Formats: sequence, C-alpha cells, structure tokens
Amino acid sequence: MELQQIKQTSPLHQKRIYNHNSPLDVIEIPKTVIEANPFIEANTKSVSLSHLKEDCVIPVFSKDNEITISHSQFIETAIEASSNALGIDISKPEIRISHQIKGRTPDALQLTTSELQDHQKTIYYERMAWIAKIPSITADVGGNRLELTIGGVRAYNQENIYSKKSPEKFKFFIGFQNMVCCNLCISTDGYSSTIKAMGTQDLNSNIINLVESYNVDQQLTYMTKLDKQKMSEKQFATLIGRSKLFQHLPKKEKQLLPELLFTDNHFNTIAKDFYEDESFCRNEAGDISLWKLYNLFTGANKSSYIDTFLDRNENAFTFSEGISKAINGDGNYCWFLS
Repeated sequence: MELQQIKQTSPLHQKRIYNHNSPLDVIEIPKTVIEANPFIEANTKSVSLSHLKEDCVIPVFSKDNEITISHSQFIETAIEASSNALGIDISKPEIRISHQIKGRTPDALQLTTSELQDHQKTIYYERMAWIAKIPSITADVGGNRLELTIGGVRAYNQENIYSKKSPEKFKFFIGFQNMVCCNLCISTDGYSSTIKAMGTQDLNSNIINLVESYNVDQQLTYMTKLDKQKMSEKQFATLIGRSKLFQHLPKKEKQLLPELLFTDNHFNTIAKDFYEDESFCRNEAGDISLWKLYNLFTGANKSSYIDTFLDRNENAFTFSEGISKAINGDGNYCWFLS
C-alpha cells in the first residue's frame, strides 16, 4: 500500500495546516532519550533547530554571492512537504551536526582569539543529518517496534560553493526507525541520494514526489522475510571474511560483484556484536536471523560520518536482501557465502 492510499483511507491521517511559526511543535521527544541513543554517532553532536536558525551564518556561492539553502530551511521544507503529502503529524526533528566552520565579524579582524566576544564569532556546520518520526504509523518486525520516519543529510563539502550558484544536493529518505536501538531502516524506493534543487520550491516538489511514491507494505514485507530466514554461525563467519576480502579485490573483479560500502572497521563491530549485542546477537544454537544481521549492519553504520551515513544505510538493506537470496543459491551475492 502506498502512502498516498493510506492518507485517503485512514482516519488517523487527517490533513493539518502547516504553520511556519510553529511547524515542529507537534510531538516532543524527551531530550534524554535522544542523547542516550542517537540515530548516528561518529563525531556528531545534537543541536536544536533554533540554534541552526539563530546562531549560524549561511554560506554563499562565492563567485556571485548567491545564498545557499540553509540547513534549517532544508529541515522545515522537508517536514512541510512530507506533512502535506501524508496529511499527518510529524514529530520535532532530531538534528546532528559535525565539522564546525568558524569565522568572525569584520569588526573583530584584529582581535586575538582570547579577546573575541560571543557576538563577534560566526559558525556554521559543514555537515548535518536529521530525522523526524511519524508516530501514527508503526509496525512490528521480529518483536521490534518500528516507527515511520523521514530524514535527510546536507553536506556542504559535496557542493562547489567557491563557484557560481548551481543546483544544490540533498539526501532525503522515508523509511522506518527501529525503536529498540534507534537504527534506521531505509530501502531503495524510499531514498534519494541526490536531490538537486535551486531553491526550496524545487526541494519541496522533489520530496513530495518521493514520499507519495514510497510503498510502506513493500518494505515491511521485505523486512519480515528477513526475520523468517536464518544463517548459521559458519555462514556468518564466511560472510564476514568474504566481506573483508571484498575491500582488497582487484578493481576488475570487484566491479563484477554487488556494491558493498562498509569498511573493515564496520565488519569488526558487526563481528563483535554477533556475540555481544543484547538485542541482535546469535541465538543459543549459534544461528542469527537476517533481520538481526541487518540490524548489526545498521548499528555499525552509526559510526559513519554524516556524508556517507544514508548511502551505507540503504546499502545495508540491499545487501541483506542479496544475502537472503544467496542463502537460497540465487543471485550475484553468492560470492559472499562461497
């Protein structure tokens, strides 16, 4: 069932008026919960939307001084577009930032760092990731509560802001968040790795198109299938070993195999959690369901930098599906279990 159909049939999903003065105050999430188990870790920290709007400068394209779409505009535009597309409430966003860029106002050019006052310091963040939950749409897979979630990534390091204004790139997804571990579950049809937009109007229309075409039931069906399929400890060991070898294959051989974006550090974490993770470790017989394996991948991905985070998360879903086929002797992923 597509989300557009849900919007038309469910009494929970009544259209609401989006007010730019208070669009994000629908549902509050306790700050302690967010900080205790964030959706991404790496070198990020949590900030508020008001901090992005009030305390951060906005970069411009240096050749023509045209302004970029700010992080806060991206978040507000995406939430407004998704809310209008679905006709349902969306929670206050959780925002993580990294790679702070510092500056100073013109009147502080001659001052030493220790002499700078707060109003003379300028900052913005090169990379930003955010999510916002849709609590009225939930599911259960493998005994884990999932909530429909939207979110995105903006990384200025992937823009050429030293040139003239050109289409800006954004990453956006609609998928689920596993509330046991706060891992994100993102499938291919709910993710766009490169939304290009000249302004917020372009951004709005692109996000609406993605949200309305996303198929909830299809992703849930795939994830439920993963929960019903198991692999042995021996198969898991082969998978980890082959995945590490994959990183070092000659280029020609690697091009013949499916894409795998995870690194040795990720696989070290996955191997460790196979034995130690409280929620997704092997069972007493040494087997592990592919749903739990998938969550080991998405859990390890929390250590990725913001600009690679969503791509790897989507890759985890595609890879887990491929391994499911490989266990049955089908598909290009058989190399990882041979």
